[in-house]
Amino acid sequence: MTIVASVRQQWLANPRRDLLAGTVVALALIPEAIAFSIIAGVDPAVGLYASFVIAVTIAFVGGRPAMISAATGAMALLMVGLVRDHGLEYLFAASLLTGVFQILIGLMKLGRYIRFVSRSVMTGFVNALAILIFLAQMPELIGADWQTFALVGAALAIIYGLPRITRAVPSPLVAIVAVSAFVILTGLDVRTVGDMGQMPSALPMFHIPNVPLTWETLTVIGPVAATLAFVGLLESLLTANLLDDITDTPSDKDRETRGQGMANIASSLFGGMAGCAMIGQSIINVTSGARGRLSTLWAGLFLLFLILVLQDWVARIPMAALVAVMIMVSIGAFDWGSVLKLRSTPFQSSVVMIATTATVVVTHDLSKGVVLGVILSAVFFMRKVGKTVRVEEIETSQEGVLRYRVTGNLFFASADVFAAAFEHHGRPTRVEIDMTDAHLWDLTGVAAVDKVVFRYRRQGAQVDLIGMNEAGRTLIDKVGRHDKNHLPVGAAH
Repeated sequence: MTIVASVRQQWLANPRRDLLAGTVVALALIPEAIAFSIIAGVDPAVGLYASFVIAVTIAFVGGRPAMISAATGAMALLMVGLVRDHGLEYLFAASLLTGVFQILIGLMKLGRYIRFVSRSVMTGFVNALAILIFLAQMPELIGADWQTFALVGAALAIIYGLPRITRAVPSPLVAIVAVSAFVILTGLDVRTVGDMGQMPSALPMFHIPNVPLTWETLTVIGPVAATLAFVGLLESLLTANLLDDITDTPSDKDRETRGQGMANIASSLFGGMAGCAMIGQSIINVTSGARGRLSTLWAGLFLLFLILVLQDWVARIPMAALVAVMIMVSIGAFDWGSVLKLRSTPFQSSVVMIATTATVVVTHDLSKGVVLGVILSAVFFMRKVGKTVRVEEIETSQEGVLRYRVTGNLFFASADVFAAAFEHHGRPTRVEIDMTDAHLWDLTGVAAVDKVVFRYRRQGAQVDLIGMNEAGRTLIDKVGRHDKNHLPVGAAH
């Protein structure tokens, strides 16, 4: 594919749908950006500027078309202590360093390793986010009057009913416009976007973080920036994986990693905080028909237009309309099949999925849940693979000769099974171990081979290892002990 064709596909394949979807996303970004700013303890302008700058930047440098990145709650929660103890300028500095860390990770091409996150962890991650998105709407509903519930119900009816009639316009956009028009025309007294906080009235200005360039400053912002970089990339790459599945299109994870870093540096230099991909807004975008980078760019640009030019009108949008959109996102994001098929799903996969979901929901920390899920997946995998090594004794008519055939993978998880499988009774004169169908992976596997060989040698037997592949032979030559100088019978292990 030529460069021109690639640019046209990523930017102009379906501009109408991209622009309409981006419009919906921009409207949904405003209350969330304000709320996340409040969580972090900063002025709403910080979150709104960040959302604008990050969205526009990532549209050009990101690796996943149609994904929305902006200020997020997961990142905001990590900033509270830094802002409280050191102030806003240190937040800007930490956000800049976050971007530097992410670019370095991208240059080392570590983003591609997100593919090692299992499907069970991905399902748990998505389900947890769906639950958190739904729970985040509860403050707008708990204790609300009947008018608010009626407006949410009407918006949901439009969202789910309009696609049965036409898909020419995204139903969430129609729901927001229709409910807002009704509230404005009737003068209904309900909570609006303007009640969330004051929006900025000027363009973001270039600003270098005003902090002392000292080691002490680095010790303050370094740990926070490292955590932000990790959590941000984790959420971004998992969201990219999810959109890959939804749209059936690939994405460049290393480019996305570098792009997130560039976007966060740009955000910090224009009065914003660090951000990452937003699963809710990204799902709104793609389910509204967006597939190209134009949708992300327009979401950022239209967001700025809304807060600077149309802020008086935006302030009058009822929160009920936006709550309905986010409820739609939570319902659509949750993998209902993962719950309905729990009995037919392998036990280990169900445990990983439930543990990931529960941890994220309880701690409100995506990184803790995903890390736990990855660890559990690795443990279950190692237990399963550890049992695949098999040692079979081959019958022979020769007196005092024992022959064994080893199959499977020999590494730290299967070393004990391997060593215990050999029969050490009697005093054979010769032992032959056929490793043709086995693979030796690590130092623990080498140590297990040494252990078996030494035991037979102490009994006075000659031990021959045959059929070992080149990789295993190289490992034995480098670190094995049993064939170094042909240790005599009775040599200590």
